[in-house]
Amino acid sequence: MNAEKISERSKEELLLKITEQEMLIDELLAEKAAEAKLDYSWKGNLGHWYWNVQSNDVIFNPLKVEALGYTMGEVPEKVPYDFFTSKLHPDDFEPVMDNMREHLKGSTPVYEVEYRIKAKDGQWKWYYDRGKVTRRSKDGAPLFLSGIVFDITEQKTKEENLVDLMSTLIELVDKDELTQIRNRRSIIRELKARIVESAIQDYSLIVSMFDIDDFKRLNDTKGHVHGDYVLKETAKTIENTLKRKGCVGRYGGEEFLILLPNISKKQAIKILEDCRSAIETNEFLKNESLTISGGFTVYAQGDFEDVLRDADKHLYKAKENGKNQIIG
Repeated sequence: MNAEKISERSKEELLLKITEQEMLIDELLAEKAAEAKLDYSWKGNLGHWYWNVQSNDVIFNPLKVEALGYTMGEVPEKVPYDFFTSKLHPDDFEPVMDNMREHLKGSTPVYEVEYRIKAKDGQWKWYYDRGKVTRRSKDGAPLFLSGIVFDITEQKTKEENLVDLMSTLIELVDKDELTQIRNRRSIIRELKARIVESAIQDYSLIVSMFDIDDFKRLNDTKGHVHGDYVLKETAKTIENTLKRKGCVGRYGGEEFLILLPNISKKQAIKILEDCRSAIETNEFLKNESLTISGGFTVYAQGDFEDVLRDADKHLYKAKENGKNQIIG
């Protein structure tokens, strides 16, 4: 390569560098003017970033990498765009890339995303990133982007904790304090939902009412503390027997409501008999000679009160016929 070509190449590189610097200076001046009108001192602010699309250079506030546990000495002298994108959480990578691609095409007014990015110690940080193409070529191709980024990890942690707390509170509100299965409100709500589903999706719904036989006598002879133990063990036994085939809730006192959706009547009878047998043979209840009676109905039409009334009618028929049996 002769001296003239080397000189020409150096001139082109110099002109490109000057153009890049001019664009950056223009952006900085524009942002300083904006900052005079709007203070960006929001919590978690990691400063501005600039991306020269042509050279693929990213210039940014050192806080952006320091928040990830790096020093500026640990990052390349020339930082490309993928230095940061390579550290995105796998579940966030494509959404972030799609968001940026849409903005580069001009389909969206701004690039705006929340994402998880991996810190040096392996932990995931949450960043909120917002930017915009500030320069395009005559044919509309993006030349330069400017943006601002925030560390929102603390905020996200609080949100996740709040969701967990709400979930716990809902569980507590829906759970029977003594037996730790669904309470009356929860199981009735589930029954209403299942009735709607069975009508829309045209599947069967078996509703059963169980009642512990002679529970009042047990309470009177052995006391309420022992009676509470029997209720808890009965509830646990029914729930363990049902597994994922249905759900059970404490309807009131010593009565339990069981819902068996989307199964045949024959299958339902087998499951309910398994529950009855499990109570009768329960090792922890064998000294009580405890039994349970049940009535069930196949939902056909009407509201939840109608189906409860039918199940209860069959339950009392089981009681009248000698107890310790299931009638439907």
